[in-house]
Amino acid sequence: MKCVSRIPYACARVNPSTGCWRSYETMNLVILYEDEWLLAVDKPAGLLTIPAPLKKARTLTGILNDDASQRGVSWRLHPCHRLDRETSGVMLYAKGKSVQQKMMRLFKERRVKKTYYAFVHGRPSRPQGDIKFPVEGKPALTHYRVLEYRKDFSIVEAMPVTGRKNQIRLHFKALGFPVVGETRFCFRRDFALKARRLCLHARSLEFNHPVSSRHLCLQSQVPQDMRRFLESHP
Repeated sequence: MKCVSRIPYACARVNPSTGCWRSYETMNLVILYEDEWLLAVDKPAGLLTIPAPLKKARTLTGILNDDASQRGVSWRLHPCHRLDRETSGVMLYAKGKSVQQKMMRLFKERRVKKTYYAFVHGRPSRPQGDIKFPVEGKPALTHYRVLEYRKDFSIVEAMPVTGRKNQIRLHFKALGFPVVGETRFCFRRDFALKARRLCLHARSLEFNHPVSSRHLCLQSQVPQDMRRFLESHP
């Protein structure tokens, strides 16, 4: 298996040949992987992937396509999956609709392994297991394992098999261990532990390339704000 590591450059564009993407609104968007057909970026928390109804906020897709237009490229980027606004981590785009359709088929056929890191309130009694609660009336399955128990929360690795909207957040809430920083599906005031953001990070995507068939493992490191939270809550 070949893993593609994080590319360690800041994205203030100086030379188009470097492959860096220009910084918008002080954001440094880091490319995790790029080839002729695909682009993976490290999405920061707090940024929409695509426009929300009745909202005009900047989106990751818009930022990247604006930059691509200024670089004079002929293709447009199309998201292959979704990440919540509050979630950080690996976000995959296709350079063109035909590649997007192929990649989305891989997701639909469950041939993409998705791994997330989450900090959840409390201490799940089972160190690993499956969560099978339906989401919006549809079957949903998430594998999980506890990586570490802390005093007030647990660090878990979550691997959603199905791709329901907000699946990981709803599944851990259903277990009684909502994600730290959750404000949408539970009340933050109900928990002593506070966080400035939802502590959910899309750690990796693993799949066979839809065009070249090469095996890829695209990875994102845990972001600085989540690391700081760990340091302040031993």
